[in-house]
Amino acid sequence: MEESKVDHTPNEELTNKTVDCCSRQGALAVSACHDAHSPQGNDGPRHSHHSDEMKNILTSRLNRIEGQVRGIKGMIERDTYCDDVLTQIAAVQSALNGVGKLLLEGHMKSCVIERIQAGDSEVIDELLVTVKKLMK
Repeated sequence: MEESKVDHTPNEELTNKTVDCCSRQGALAVSACHDAHSPQGNDGPRHSHHSDEMKNILTSRLNRIEGQVRGIKGMIERDTYCDDVLTQIAAVQSALNGVGKLLLEGHMKSCVIERIQAGDSEVIDELLVTVKKLMK
């Protein structure tokens, strides 16, 4: 299976130590994860290794959300009743939350577990910061 990488923006609060990761495939990806997240490892940008299936699911959802946002823009341009626009905004927010939940689940089942098993308990603090951001 081919290894895929997706760049994530580092969390400034944790001085480039936050890892936003998702599902991993194969020993090579797990090794790369450990190398990127180890205190002695790479201080460069963090990477995530999504399976092709997960990429397709996330991309499909994000494309749908993008279409919804364009629809909201059109509603505003057509002077659509505010309550109807607000309902669509709530739907977009809910859809984005769904994408976030998928990513968080994959992150917890892969990166977090791997880093804890590697003795890196700092990942718990990073996870708490991430969860707080998602709950805003």
